[in-house]
Amino acid sequence: MELAPLLGIQKGVTAIIGSGGKTTLLRTLADELPRRVLLCTSTHFQGYADLPTVLDPTEEALREALAKHPIVCAAGRSPIGKLVDCGIDYEVLASLADYVLVEADGSRQLPLKAHAGHEPVIPACARQVICVVGLSGLHHPVAETVHRPELFCPMAGCAPEDEATPERVARALVREHLADTYFLNQADDAVRLSLACQLSAPLIAQGNRVIAGSLHANTYVVF
Repeated sequence: MELAPLLGIQKGVTAIIGSGGKTTLLRTLADELPRRVLLCTSTHFQGYADLPTVLDPTEEALREALAKHPIVCAAGRSPIGKLVDCGIDYEVLASLADYVLVEADGSRQLPLKAHAGHEPVIPACARQVICVVGLSGLHHPVAETVHRPELFCPMAGCAPEDEATPERVARALVREHLADTYFLNQADDAVRLSLACQLSAPLIAQGNRVIAGSLHANTYVVF
C-alpha cells in the first residue's frame, strides 16, 4: 500500500514536522512519488547516505542532478558539520522538482515533542504540513518520551512525571494546531492501533486528515 496518496501529497512543497519517523517518512514518500523529488530541510537533518546529495547547491547544480537522478538531497553545510537549509528559495526549488519534501524541525530522536516559538520553520509556499507522531512514546513518562516537556505539560495539562496518554498528546497537538495532516507512526500492532484511534478523534474533530500505520511494516489505516 502506498502512503503518498493516503496523505494527499501534492506537487510543490510539503513540510514535515513532529517526531517519531520524519526522516523515514521523507524517504518513503520520495520512493513512492513519480518523477523529480527534492529532499531538504529548513532547519537541519541527517540526510541520506544512499542518495545523491548536492551541498551548498546552485540552481544549475540541482537541475543537473535531477536530470540524472529521480531523488536528490539538497543541503547547506553548517560550521559543525550538520546538513542545513540549502539557501535557495523554496519557490525556486519547486520550479526545479515536481515534489519538494522539507524536514521542518528536530526532535532529538524522541517519539513525541512540543514546538518552541522558533519552530517549525515552514516554508511560506508549503501546500501541506504533515505532523508525525510516534506512538511508541505513549504511556511513558512525559519527561522521558517528549522533546521539550516543559512546553508540552502546560498544553496537555499534566506534570513531567505523568504518562503521555493519547488524550494528553492529542490535547497538545490540538492546541499547537501546526498541521493539516497527521501521520501516527509506529502502529505496529493492534494495541498501538487502538491508541492511534483514541488519539485521532480530537484531531479529526478539528478538521484534519489523520492516517495511522507503520513505516516499518508498510501498513496504513485512514481514520
